[in-house]
Amino acid sequence: MEQQKILTIGLLLFTASLVAMLSRRLRLPYSVGLVAAGLMLAISPWKPELALSRDLIFQIFLPPLVFEAAMQLHWPAFRRDLPLTLLYAFPGVAIAAAFVAVGTHYLLGWSWIGAALFGTLIAATDPVAVIAAFKELRVQPRLSLLVESESLLNDGTAAVGFAILVAIASGASSAPVEIAGMLLWTVIGGIVAGAIVTGPLLLLTGRTDDHLVEITLSTIAAYGSFLFAEHAGVSGVLASLTAGLMVGNIGRLGLVSGRAHLEDFWTYAAFLANSIVFLLIGTNSAGLPLRLFLGGAAIAVLLMLVGRALAIYLLSLLVQRTQLRIGSSYQHVLFWGGLRGALALALALALPEQIAERHEIIVVAFAVVAFSIFVQGLTMPWLIRRLGLMRPEGDQSSL
Repeated sequence: MEQQKILTIGLLLFTASLVAMLSRRLRLPYSVGLVAAGLMLAISPWKPELALSRDLIFQIFLPPLVFEAAMQLHWPAFRRDLPLTLLYAFPGVAIAAAFVAVGTHYLLGWSWIGAALFGTLIAATDPVAVIAAFKELRVQPRLSLLVESESLLNDGTAAVGFAILVAIASGASSAPVEIAGMLLWTVIGGIVAGAIVTGPLLLLTGRTDDHLVEITLSTIAAYGSFLFAEHAGVSGVLASLTAGLMVGNIGRLGLVSGRAHLEDFWTYAAFLANSIVFLLIGTNSAGLPLRLFLGGAAIAVLLMLVGRALAIYLLSLLVQRTQLRIGSSYQHVLFWGGLRGALALALALALPEQIAERHEIIVVAFAVVAFSIFVQGLTMPWLIRRLGLMRPEGDQSSL
């Protein structure tokens, strides 16, 4: 059995390497190629026998993905647009989730709690495919920062909202005061958990110039903050986000001597996690009865797109007379670039058994993620070029 697992992982890594080479040559989004390769593996004699589960995503793949993305954010630029990203990530997620919840309740006949859970989990975006396209196309720095930072905060918000709804579904109080208390505890607790784990590790990092030790301590920060927060009942996503921001920015103050080695390691770790996750999305999607829920999936895709549009375009109007305003082209990319991915599926797989629509929600969530990756992911490079959002040749500006 253990030998079979090793062979499966080897096959996935070999496939990911081939897809990466081919995607770069064809200039296609890497995640699209991975899901397509996963679908082909699923119908081949060498189908990987590895199920995509909530624990696999949360405990293995999500911490490095969140940590690496947060580590790349430069605090001055992140802080400059923080009010705008918070606007999209908190009220924006609420608007999108509420629209999808109401729509699925009335159009698909789902219970209110099932519809609310689906609306919240499908509001969680995944910037992986878009950020990869940004790097290839040399997209303007502020736009790249907005998409990635909004998506990271968006993920944290969706995960927090989902946890609160699961608690209510399990019998917790639904009184507004109780919900507000759970929200504050989950958000603030996640941030504090990340700081508690990462702060001492950064101080210890400053006492060594061995880059292998620094990498090891950063790995403890990424996974330790996430797992500690989840164990404490607060947001693991926000804990890893906090840890990544601290290592990426406080580490620049001289505490991390081998920064180039650290960045290379986490770039590889994120590549590895992304590769396996998207391949498994493909292999696991092939075994789902998608044809039985095509109507529901189509409605869910439409609701997801309209909800995202409402969140981005309506909230953008609120800042049009301020220094935070963004042009319509940026708004179009934020809308269409809100791809769904690993976190949405992890939350779907974590649905309580007592939710009547659990199986249908999981299948529809896979369908929405597949649409997002193939349709939105494939058209993003075209949209970026069409809107003229690439930096001119020779422009070395950065965040």
